[in-house]
Amino acid sequence: MKTMKYLWTLCLALAAFSFAACSDDDNGGSSATMKINQIYLENVDDEVNKDRPVEFARLGQLLRIEGSGFSGLKRIYVNGYETYFNNALMTDNNVWVTLNAATPVEKANVSVRNTIVFYKNDNNKLTYEFTIRAAAPSITSVDNTLPKAGETVTVYGANLQETTKVTLPDGTEITSGIRNDEDGKWYSFTVPGTADLTKSGSITSEGANGTAKTPTYFNDFGDFITDFDGKGELGSWSATYGTDDLVDDPLNSGRGKVALLAPLSVLDAGGLDAGGNAKYWATAGNDNANDDWSRMYGTIPAETKASEVAIQFDIYCPEPWDLTGQLEISLQNNLANYGWGSAATKYSDEYTNTATVWIPWLNEKDGSHAPFTTGERWQTITIPMTAFGNYDPEKAADVTFQKIVEDRNSGSYKNLVLFLVNSDLEFSDAIKYKASTFNQKIYVDNLRVVSTKSIAVKDFNDGETATE
Repeated sequence: MKTMKYLWTLCLALAAFSFAACSDDDNGGSSATMKINQIYLENVDDEVNKDRPVEFARLGQLLRIEGSGFSGLKRIYVNGYETYFNNALMTDNNVWVTLNAATPVEKANVSVRNTIVFYKNDNNKLTYEFTIRAAAPSITSVDNTLPKAGETVTVYGANLQETTKVTLPDGTEITSGIRNDEDGKWYSFTVPGTADLTKSGSITSEGANGTAKTPTYFNDFGDFITDFDGKGELGSWSATYGTDDLVDDPLNSGRGKVALLAPLSVLDAGGLDAGGNAKYWATAGNDNANDDWSRMYGTIPAETKASEVAIQFDIYCPEPWDLTGQLEISLQNNLANYGWGSAATKYSDEYTNTATVWIPWLNEKDGSHAPFTTGERWQTITIPMTAFGNYDPEKAADVTFQKIVEDRNSGSYKNLVLFLVNSDLEFSDAIKYKASTFNQKIYVDNLRVVSTKSIAVKDFNDGETATE
């Protein structure tokens, strides 16, 4: 009994001592001044720098914060957002924290944006300035890619918020007049008169989430199919329109001759009847050097994936286009049927189907419709090669540009054809659009093949500290 009483007394004494010791540590830790020496990005997958000093970080990344006086740290706020950290792993000199995906970035209050606050108590906290970024910016498309001075260029993508600087391929820097979408889905700028638009390549942008580059198709004049002004020869037979059907650029923008989907001869006669097809705008085809696309291998390597190659053209549609009319493009002149859902636009094991239909007024996801217009401007349209019949990635995942070229060269008639189809459109049993007379002016120009390969911009180079 005396032994038990002694043990209880000893335990209570030890507990009291431990409590007093902890209290002393806590009081000392809570009063110690905090200091930040360096912040490191932790990345176990980086063979060169698993523990890299950085001056910015992105949401989702793990940071090691090196300094002193962290004992007694209660809370961490990143851009004003309370962020979890495991205090069991914390030492007086290091604390690890993962930037929560819910942390506000561009919408953070300006008073706390790009700060990390270390809080022990109201009388002991440290605010450290550190740039916080969302995911890296990315580019999906550009409109327009062959602009003239004074025209607007819009770059679409994600995480493009607060773009403050744009650099064109010739080195021209634009820092004023840049328009931004607050959700980061696009930015736009006006092409200055001083820019050298003969220089092709990427547009480089700098914004709140870092640097982004477009594909190299800006000002790319290298791989024309036809510009209706001498680059690329037009075919001429009874089913085609000819040079006499071309018209001058109605906007006087310097684009020279352009093509009407329904030429003036058709419009003057009342338009294209419902159920009809216009004649072709076609390239010369067989035995014409321009129609052998292997000439493009110098800029678009043969092994390039079909998903990284596209046809671009410019369109001017001043009046709303809706409910009738479809633009069909075929990489070969081998069509036996036409329009939305036709066999030539679908994958086949037996036939070389190389057509697609572009209908800007149709929502291809749900079958709804909305008028399409470019207003008083030219707009660039980009159609990936994977939209053409046999190059559907779900049916033919490994198609390369070489395969597309070889299919064209092995065809009986390797003319590229572009024409207006005015047939009924059956999207589903419930959604059908009955064609009506097509009688509006829609202009196209500058058909070309481009590489759409995306360009990844690294946050930093191996062995270097990330900087703004």
